[in-house]
Amino acid sequence: MISFLDRNEQAGGRSSGFDYLRIILALAVMGAHSVATSYGEEVDYEVWKTPLRPFLCLLLPMFFALSGYLVALSFYRSKTLLKFLSLRIIRIYPALVAETVLSAFVLGPLFTTLTLHDYFTDPLFKQYMLNMFGDVHFFLPGLFDGNPYYPLVNAQLWTVPYELLCYISLACLATIGALRYRVLGLISPILLASAYCFTRLYRHGGELPGHNTAVPGPFLVISFLCGVAICLYREKLPHNLGVFLVCAGISIFIYSDSVATGSFADYIAPFTVAYCTIYLGLTNVPRIRLINSADYSYGIFLYHFSIQQAIMHSVPWARQWYLNLAICLPITVVFAVASWHSVERPFLSLRRGIDALEDRYLELWARGKRTALTLSYSKTRPHAPD
Repeated sequence: MISFLDRNEQAGGRSSGFDYLRIILALAVMGAHSVATSYGEEVDYEVWKTPLRPFLCLLLPMFFALSGYLVALSFYRSKTLLKFLSLRIIRIYPALVAETVLSAFVLGPLFTTLTLHDYFTDPLFKQYMLNMFGDVHFFLPGLFDGNPYYPLVNAQLWTVPYELLCYISLACLATIGALRYRVLGLISPILLASAYCFTRLYRHGGELPGHNTAVPGPFLVISFLCGVAICLYREKLPHNLGVFLVCAGISIFIYSDSVATGSFADYIAPFTVAYCTIYLGLTNVPRIRLINSADYSYGIFLYHFSIQQAIMHSVPWARQWYLNLAICLPITVVFAVASWHSVERPFLSLRRGIDALEDRYLELWARGKRTALTLSYSKTRPHAPD
């Protein structure tokens, strides 16, 4: 039976399925937000009661499971923890900083109802700038108060702190030897799921409450760790259509029912979702030119909500989800393309420098180790007679 590792090797180590999946998930998140930004919270809440619910619930766990698998592969290619963390920083922070600056210094002054002096001196403005460091804030002074949804500037960024927590978790696992003792990577999502379950039971008097809309952040971290575990055991796990269909059925069933009512099944879903995600990611199909040349998914994810809020504020007649998408999608793609070519890719080119620094560090470390051994040997070696 073909394993996940076999499928990865057949694709030359770079399956196109992951590229397509990233774009599809980012666009699906934007599609979901087109309802919220067009109609407001009440209509958005009602959509989560429809048959679309399980598919909406799948979006973010799939994003995080995909990230867990790919980031774990990146860790395998890193010789030091310093390189791994450096690569994560240059992938996440430059575009996040650019989005924060553009929102605060361009979008804000254009749409605020305050004077510029009041806008720039408002505490909300100063708090918003903390987004650059992963301390997420959603409001800018005087923006979008009349919009159907809350006057949020960037609601999608609520996942950023959990993403950073995922990277820290993987770094900790690697530090305690999870790459060598793989069972640690397998146990970690189970332990986290159990701890979160018992914590919620304790806080709610022995009952598990349901989740009205989005999947809670801890489930995203569990999904990420499930992706890591699949990466660690990729030569043993089968890339099998039957297993995929079973896992997909379980995931859809869980998210169509027990997320709303509260159930222990909620804690199984990250595992089945992760299998489905990596299965699809390793399904290698021909790349179109757009997919082959760049990764615009992060830019779409970062910019779409602010653009939707701005358009819903500017053209109230477009407050229909399909008009929202028709207007905002091309604008978002333009920003995503600009972000990739002017911010993300230039910073990713620093990888060569990081590789060189890592090699230099390892060289110095090895030289220092040899020196220490030589000194130790000379100290214990008997002196020659005079």
